[in-house]
Amino acid sequence: MTQLSLERRVEIETPEQTVLSYTLAGVGSRASAAIIDLIIIVVIELAITILLSESASVFRGRSSGAQRMSSAWIVAVVLLIGFALLWGYYVFFEAIWDGQTPGKRWLSIRVVQDGGYSVSFGASAVRNLVRIVDIQPTPIYGVGLVSMIISKSGKRLGDIAAGTIVVHEQRALLAAAVRSSPAPTTAPAITSTLTEEEFALLGRFVARRTQLDEAMRASFTSQLEARFRKHLPTDVRGATAQLLRLFETESDARARGLPAPGATGAARERHAIVAINAGRWREFSTALAAAQRKGLRAMTPEEVSQLVSLYRQVSTDLARLRTASESEDQDAIFYVSRLLGAGHNFLYRQRSLSMKDVWRFLSLSVPREVRHSARYILAGAFFLFGPMLITYVAVVRHPELEQRLNPPGMIDRVVEDAHGDSLGKHEYVAIKDFERPVMASSIIANNVQVTYGVFAFGVTAGVVTLLMLIFNGMGIGAAMALYTNHGVFHLIRDFVVAHSVLELSAICIAAGGGFLLAMALLLPGTHTRREALVINGRRAIRLITASTLMLLAAGTIEGLISPRTDVPFAVKASVSAATAVLLAFWFSRGRGDEEELAAEEFAYSEPRAFSSR
Repeated sequence: MTQLSLERRVEIETPEQTVLSYTLAGVGSRASAAIIDLIIIVVIELAITILLSESASVFRGRSSGAQRMSSAWIVAVVLLIGFALLWGYYVFFEAIWDGQTPGKRWLSIRVVQDGGYSVSFGASAVRNLVRIVDIQPTPIYGVGLVSMIISKSGKRLGDIAAGTIVVHEQRALLAAAVRSSPAPTTAPAITSTLTEEEFALLGRFVARRTQLDEAMRASFTSQLEARFRKHLPTDVRGATAQLLRLFETESDARARGLPAPGATGAARERHAIVAINAGRWREFSTALAAAQRKGLRAMTPEEVSQLVSLYRQVSTDLARLRTASESEDQDAIFYVSRLLGAGHNFLYRQRSLSMKDVWRFLSLSVPREVRHSARYILAGAFFLFGPMLITYVAVVRHPELEQRLNPPGMIDRVVEDAHGDSLGKHEYVAIKDFERPVMASSIIANNVQVTYGVFAFGVTAGVVTLLMLIFNGMGIGAAMALYTNHGVFHLIRDFVVAHSVLELSAICIAAGGGFLLAMALLLPGTHTRREALVINGRRAIRLITASTLMLLAAGTIEGLISPRTDVPFAVKASVSAATAVLLAFWFSRGRGDEEELAAEEFAYSEPRAFSSR
């Protein structure tokens, strides 16, 4: 009978040169966590909608205009909150709960970075923005599922770009492997009954039996019963109960330091290490659990020193245990490894961001990255404005292309504006005052989502990013040519002028982030593609930060100012010029000592090593 593989593990070497083992979270547990998180998001949205609706009751009985305006603001706020939950929920919780959302915490799984460190804000942002690719075809996560199945580390594309893995959080697979046992009432045995391979096999079955479906559990039980028949206790009925009793007996034997049959030298030493140091491991487990509940900041210097001391001692124990195990897969090794893994994540946890860190990131790191990535941003501008100009010229010269490149509704509206006396005669979009909040929130949500797509699809080697830029440019160029051909270009000009600098610049900057991801895949340089993807992903998230802030401002202007016909063109043009000046000022920030600035801007995301002081 071959050894049964019931789980996938990954090994990580810590700065102390200790190798830690993690159990990778499978598709089932990750999907279940995602469903729980989705339910929570829906419940929050419903609760907020009901709360805002009840709050609007104060306007009942007032004028119809006040009622309409209050309803419009409620819809606008609900749309923005829903959008923020969709994109910010995962990043927010993974940041404050050290790689866990409520769903992940419920399923005892956690996101960690490839080096075993707790996940940084930037890494969490990258992995969750690329979710827009993993979720395709919406909403079945087809791309993500295929990626997780193919990847040896169970990574979806977002994890690959961010340099993260999702692991089970259990502190130990088999705590029984190192527990104390009462003194035997019969003559002590010289060795345990099962070989190390047999004990490991039985241990994996015991640990995972409740997670197996009924048919698979029955099959494994039957196979194990046949293999261990001569060792099964006769005072217990039922194959499963007999296997559990056998495992308990073998665990107690190993806890007393008894080696496996035929074991010599290092193999016998291994059991002595377990027996002698099991108490210290339990002490560290208890101290770590207390520290996790309290938090590092609330611990006294003595408590921190004691925890660090135990961590180092257990690290030494693990190194000795691995040496004595002669590379065999031992449950005791995995127990201590996971215990140290939990301690490693706690002691090397990301330091909390202060408002000073956030301000420095926004005012220095982001503009510096915009300048550093100028060639990628200019490439995005070329593939947006180039097709826009070509399409505009083509449609102006060949008006018959209007019908093929513009939606019928837009064509009808332009014809009506050009030749009739409709309500929309003197405005690009006929919109009432009370509709503006909803329009603004809808525009913000749509533009930000499109921009995130332009960035995230950079993982397709830039192909989809390129297509999105070209088609968006063609759409804008075709619309402008349509209005030009019918003599009402001033309508579209008056509408877009106020917000165009922010909106179009934001798209180009996001495209620069997408091309950064693409270049990591196409021309990784001295790094592996995976390493280059992580490095460029960290750079790209600064560009996306700039794009998001710019689109929030652009959407507000587009919803509240751009549609207004009572605002002169000169005023709207002044707004556009002012935004251009502000962007130029922002993007000029952060000049000076580049090396010092680079060290400071990366400091906020680097893991914080523990200290005994």
